Amino acid sequence: MTAPLTRKAFCARLTGAGVVLLIQACGGGGDSPAAPSLSPSGAGCSDTIAANHGHVLAIATAELDSTTDKVYDIQGSADHAHNVTLTVANLRALKAGTPVTVLTSITLAHQHSISIQCG
Repeated sequence: MTAPLTRKAFCARLTGAGVVLLIQACGGGGDSPAAPSLSPSGAGCSDTIAANHGHVLAIATAELDSTTDKVYDIQGSADHAHNVTLTVANLRALKAGTPVTVLTSITLAHQHSISIQCG
């Protein structure tokens, strides 16, 4: 039986591949906001998911050049999912280093504000 892949090992594999830029916020739980966290690739992107309880946002680097809006499922380790839409304008702003704040869909009578910045 193979041991489960740790988050650190998983991130190391992604960093080595250079394919995916993860923007993550893994809060300890409850209603406290997660502290901003740098992406594992060190690309200078960070995000804060307000009132986070396990949600994670992952954006492929190539998607910053998208010509269509992108919808992401941020379920992560939470027991429910939310969707968040990044418009073409949001993606262009992030690529240019301008901060973006978006709201998730409403699930279980709540939603999250996500502040993202890539530098």
